[in-house]
Amino acid sequence: MAFEWLTGGSMPQFWKNYLSLFDIDEKNGLKRYVIFDMVTSGLDWKDDVILSIGAIGVHGDAVEVGDFIQVDILQENSTVQSVALRGVPVNEQNEKVVEAEAMIQFLNFVKDATLVSHNINLDVEMVNQALKRLGLGRIKNPLMDTNALYQRWKGFSDDTHATLDELCEALKVRKNDRHTVSGNVYITALLFLKLKRKLEI
Repeated sequence: MAFEWLTGGSMPQFWKNYLSLFDIDEKNGLKRYVIFDMVTSGLDWKDDVILSIGAIGVHGDAVEVGDFIQVDILQENSTVQSVALRGVPVNEQNEKVVEAEAMIQFLNFVKDATLVSHNINLDVEMVNQALKRLGLGRIKNPLMDTNALYQRWKGFSDDTHATLDELCEALKVRKNDRHTVSGNVYITALLFLKLKRKLEI
């Protein structure tokens, strides 16, 4: 696929469409959340890259299983050792797309939803760095962190860190497919719904 804006063309249409979603003041219907997770080549958002990203929609108080996307990104320099840093394997049989196409698919999926992740700062910065490499701006979506929500529920200090496994134990969520992108996304979505109810969000 040719990405004309990368060679000096005008701002791409998908980016214009994405930005236009945040110009609307009033919204109708149920609020949409998008829970997402990713596999990266490491934990340094300045130097590492996204290898795979998955996301699922939550509408109201329900996970929409059919509202799901997973994109695996072609990386010439990724190694099995670097993938192991996050402990989540990338399925080598899945079709991979270039980073630009992955960002198009991701933003077209999330639209103006509130983005939710566990320890979201790293994930968001990874996305922002990918967009920066494409000559685009930063994401504009509202953000929520399941770790921060958990600390609020428990009354812990903001700098306390709990793992996804610890949240599963505390909130009685089964860890099916824990070490896959799709499994982690679904588990995080269930945790988010439980925390959302407990905090009356």
